[in-house]
Order: sequence, then structure tokens, then C-alpha cells
Amino acid sequence: MEGKMVLVYGAFYNLAVSQPASQPASQPTSPSQLLEQPSTNLVGKFTQSVRRIVQDVKDEGTSSGQTKEEVIETNERLRVVRIRLDGSYETAKRALVELMCKYTDSKQVRNVFQRYNILKVMIKDVIKLETQYWTLVDIPRQEKQETVPAFVLRACSIMEKTHKSGEGVKTSARLAEEAETKRERIERLENMTTAQIEAENTQMTNDLYRLLKKYTGLRNLIRDLKEEYNSSKVYPMFPRYTILKDMIKDIMHNPDYMEVCHEVDQA
Repeated sequence: MEGKMVLVYGAFYNLAVSQPASQPASQPTSPSQLLEQPSTNLVGKFTQSVRRIVQDVKDEGTSSGQTKEEVIETNERLRVVRIRLDGSYETAKRALVELMCKYTDSKQVRNVFQRYNILKVMIKDVIKLETQYWTLVDIPRQEKQETVPAFVLRACSIMEKTHKSGEGVKTSARLAEEAETKRERIERLENMTTAQIEAENTQMTNDLYRLLKKYTGLRNLIRDLKEEYNSSKVYPMFPRYTILKDMIKDIMHNPDYMEVCHEVDQA
């Protein structure tokens, strides 16, 4: 820090002695004399120098050991993956909530044969998401010794490699809009200190971790539903009819579903 203060003094002194040589001999040249002389241009340059040095001091010694460019890159990754995961989470949640709504409505159907067919259709509407790898990304389990940041970054890498299918070609206007939005985000981050960006990254990591846990719970319910549905095909209609109902009711009372089902009503 003392070295930085020497730089501040040196920057001030260099600005002072670099004034045009045509000035009168009586013109003050030492830093103490210059402080008494009103000079908007000199003070402005000095202020900018101090700000740059103070910024450098703030950016030193970050907890992660990353450079400012690296923490900005991490911030962008977390933000993009969060948007992507939000989409997959909402898709899984709405599919299961709609399944429960359809199940409740099906109770009005008194004909067992008709309701049996209705149950099959509503379940297949959910498990078809299993075939759309770009819709419901498969996130692996967190390793026992794996930290939250390490797990989140590993999940980010997986989601980044899974491209959406059928997204279509973006128009030049859309690309320009996205580029402008990204430029504004980067500009905001560049005006922050590295420590501030790291604090934001930590919050985003924790939020993303909680969302990953909720999403994984719903993702597993859909996977299990598919496996149980396929296994039930070996049974005759009447035993299978009961099995299909129990499959849906098991999801309805599962903690992973109960934790998030109310979110659709609040939206």
C-alpha cells in the first residue's frame, strides 16, 4: 500500500513538472506550491491518476485469485446458464403441475375405460420430455467432496455443451440487441471492483445451486415416471389402471414436487 501512495505522489509531481517551459520563472513547481494554485486541468488529471491507483489497490488480493477479466467471464457464464436453467425448470414444473390438474379433472369421468385412456395420455405428455435432451438437461449428482462452486461450474459446463434444438436462426436485429445488452452488462461490471464482482458471483452461484437442486428433484420425478410407466405395460388393464393412479399420486405427495407446486399459482 505504501508503494501505491508513492505512486500517487509521483504521479502528482510528474504532472506538475510537465507543465509548459514557457511559464514564468516565478511559477511554482513543487507539489506543495501547486496545491495552492487553482488549476482545473491539473487537478482533473491528478484525480484521474488517483482513481486509477485506488482502483488497482481495490483489485489486489481477491479471495479467488482470479483476475478481473476472469471474474467477469465467470459472471457472464453464471448469468447465461441461469437463464437456460430457468427455462428447463419452468418446463418441468409446469408439466408436473398440469399432470396433477388433469388428474383431478379426470375424476369426473365415471367410465373406467375412458379414464384409463385419459391417464395414459396425460402421463405420456409428461414423459415425452425425456426424449427432448435440449429441454430437460440431465445434471449429474454432486460428488460427496465437491464444493458448491465446483458443482455449479461443472453443471454450467454441461449446460453450455447442450445446445437447444430447433431454436432457429436469429435475425440480425435480435443478434444486435443481444450484443448491445451484453455490452451494457460488461460495461457495468468493468465499473465495479473485482471484489464487488466476486461478491455478486458468490450470490449468483448460491442462487443457481438452489435452483439446480429443485430442478434435479423434478427431473428425477419425470425420469422415474417414465420408467414406471414403461414397466406397467406388462400388466392387464385393471391392475394397470390402479398402478397409473398410484404413480401420479406418488408424485403429488413427493417432497420435491410439493416444494415447488405452489410457485405456478403465485406466478
